[in-house]
Amino acid sequence: MSGASVRFPGLRGVLAAFFVYLYLPIVVLVVLSFNANQQATIWTGFSVDWYGRVLANDDLMRAFRNSLVVATTASMGATLLATLAALGTQRRKGPAVDGINALIALPLVVPEIVTAVASLLFFIMIGLKLGLGTVILAHLVFCVPFAYLPIRARLDGMDPALEEAAADLYATPVTTFRKVTLPLLWPGLLSGLMLAFIISLDDFVITYFVSGAGATTLPVYIFGMIRIGVSPEVNAVSSLILLISIAFVTASWLVGRLRR
Repeated sequence: MSGASVRFPGLRGVLAAFFVYLYLPIVVLVVLSFNANQQATIWTGFSVDWYGRVLANDDLMRAFRNSLVVATTASMGATLLATLAALGTQRRKGPAVDGINALIALPLVVPEIVTAVASLLFFIMIGLKLGLGTVILAHLVFCVPFAYLPIRARLDGMDPALEEAAADLYATPVTTFRKVTLPLLWPGLLSGLMLAFIISLDDFVITYFVSGAGATTLPVYIFGMIRIGVSPEVNAVSSLILLISIAFVTASWLVGRLRR
């Protein structure tokens, strides 16, 4: 029948089970972060003491500061490189451009463990001492595709007639970019920056391989805590990371709506 939709019996149940499996553990994690008991899985009462312990933990706060330094530096560098790449391939066709786009997107499909091992071998081969600098370099390269996609999408959605009109009015290329292209590109830049930031902030695998002494980030520190045993303190710091991630993803989504 024309216009009739195809129905799959039981699809709603499968979808509901999927969302329960995906989000119920996160809800349990957040709830147990307020558990007064030292045993994370046995509820004995409500308490916010574990959040206080998290904020008073100097080693954890140092790891958090390292994560912020890495994520901020890497996301800004990745956004700059992604912007240059997007501008360089804007409205251009051909095998060379297709190859560049494929190379930029390659880290999205390559297993992260492969990227981590390759980065470690590269730093060892060039004699670079592992530390916060190597983490930043590895994250910068890894985050470029995540920043590139929204920036390139924003450029592709721009009307080329606007830049052509500026050229007709004898505007220089620099003036055209500053007065026309950049203001229209801002939503894509901010979206790419925030996406790269949250990817870097949450990364564990690459960081674990290329970090050295004194370069422990928050995900690596949490991994060390879990090896001793899961406690409400682990739940509390994980909940704080979740809150930060949700805030940045929401901000990225709101900025993305400015494209319309």
